[in-house]
Amino acid sequence: MTIDQKLNNQIPLDLTFRDETGRQVQLKNYLGKKPAVLALVYYRCPMLCTMTLNSMSATFKPLKLEMGRDFDVITVSFDPRETPELAAAKKRAYVKAYGRAGAETGWHFLTGDEKSIAALAQSCGFNFFYDPKTDQFGHASAIMLLTPDGRISRYFYGLEYSPNDVRLGLIEASGGKIGSKTDQLLLLCYQYDPTTGRYGLAIMRAVRIGGILTLLTLGSFILFALRRERRKYATQLANRKSQIANPS
Repeated sequence: MTIDQKLNNQIPLDLTFRDETGRQVQLKNYLGKKPAVLALVYYRCPMLCTMTLNSMSATFKPLKLEMGRDFDVITVSFDPRETPELAAAKKRAYVKAYGRAGAETGWHFLTGDEKSIAALAQSCGFNFFYDPKTDQFGHASAIMLLTPDGRISRYFYGLEYSPNDVRLGLIEASGGKIGSKTDQLLLLCYQYDPTTGRYGLAIMRAVRIGGILTLLTLGSFILFALRRERRKYATQLANRKSQIANPS
C-alpha cells in the first residue's frame, strides 16, 4: 500500500472520535495552538503498527521540544472495531515508555467509526485495506505533521524517524513559534524534500548565508580596524599638541 502526499491539505477538524476514556471528541479539540504529529495505526496490529509506535516514542525522547507543551501527538486507530479500552491500554504503555512529563496530556489515542476513519484517511492520503482471511490490515507506515490549524505540513515514512527531521518539521509547522534561535537559523540552511520525506542541506541557500556571514564578519573586522586606527591617530595628535604646548 502507498501513501498519497497531500501537503497543505486541510484535515476535517469536525470529525468525531472517542478518546481513551470513551469520551466523544473532535480533532479540533487537539489543535489550534500548537503543531501535532498524526499517526494512523491499529492497536491490535501484530507488527508494523507496534514498530511505528515504538519508533515514535524513540524519536520523541531526545527532542528538546516538550510533548504537551510544544506539540501534541494524535494516534488514531483505523480499525472501527477497536475500543477506547484498547486505546487506553496502548496509551498507558507508551506514556510510560516515553517517560517524560506532559505525555499524559499530550499523547492521544483515539478510536472511531468507519465513516470518520475513512474521511480522515482520505484527507491525508493514507491507504489501507482489510484482509478477512488473516483478520489484519494492509497498510504503509508513516507519520504526518500538522500545523496548528490542521493542515498537513510534512510526511515522514518508514519505521525510523530522524529526531532532527521531526524537530525541524515541528518548528516549521508551528510557524517558528517553538524552538530556539539556533533552530530558526538551521531552517535557513535545511530544506524538506517531499520525495524522500527528509530534510537535507539546501546547498545554494547555505552558500548564500555563508557568503553573507563572511561579508558581515569581514565588514566588522574592517570597521574595528578603522576605529582602532582613528583612536591611534587621535592619541598621536593629542601627544603632539601637548609637546608643542609644553616644550621641554
